Amino acid sequence: MLAFLVIAIFYSSVGFGGGSSYLALLALVFTSFFAIRSTALICNLVVVSGSSYLYWKNDHLDFKKFMPFILTSIPMVFIGTRFRLSESTFFMILGGSLIISALALIYQTITANKSEDVNPHYPPYITYLLGAGIGLLSGLVGIGGGIFLAPILNHMRWDKSIKIAALASFFILVNSITGIGGLMIQGTFELPWVEAAGLIVAVLIGGQIGIRLSLSRLTGRSVKLVTAILVLVVGIRVLLVNGLLVDF
Repeated sequence: MLAFLVIAIFYSSVGFGGGSSYLALLALVFTSFFAIRSTALICNLVVVSGSSYLYWKNDHLDFKKFMPFILTSIPMVFIGTRFRLSESTFFMILGGSLIISALALIYQTITANKSEDVNPHYPPYITYLLGAGIGLLSGLVGIGGGIFLAPILNHMRWDKSIKIAALASFFILVNSITGIGGLMIQGTFELPWVEAAGLIVAVLIGGQIGIRLSLSRLTGRSVKLVTAILVLVVGIRVLLVNGLLVDF
């Protein structure tokens, strides 16, 4: 539970739910990857619900600007949850996704300058394509997708960092709800309530701590870098041990 609390603090401070790291940790404990996906989505939902509310309360949620991402991600998340992947394939996709997202986040954090200049010159259809592509990946592996979306938008200088964090949080919220619905319809939603209850409490507390620290103008640079390194380590382990079945 302590690990989930710490992860929730780190991730929520930059607008994420923590789903990628929850999946990696749960893969070491649960044998059923249906339970892994379901539990990670519930924990994600708990964290970003509180974060999205506080972003909205502080006028950082721009629903009109966020809609292109949401409109295309919802159906693609649902489609992603319909795939019945083998356990090894699931963990290979998960591990690879974690590694790519971690490297992107490290690159973004190291190369980012302190300027909050916004670049409005990008094709409008890009937002729809990003929403659809990341939505599909989110449905496949059982996370909200914000950890993939935010580095891309920061690199594009799509908006100020606080707006991108707010979008990532809301994007994860919508995708987590859609993902849970898709798993329920597919009959693959499997939540071990006894084990999950403590984790849900832990991420609820951690999420509230993280988002409040973030809104208090705590710098997210070092938190992003530490989080990215953690995600990279667990991503490599999940890919090798759970996906490729490499015995250390």
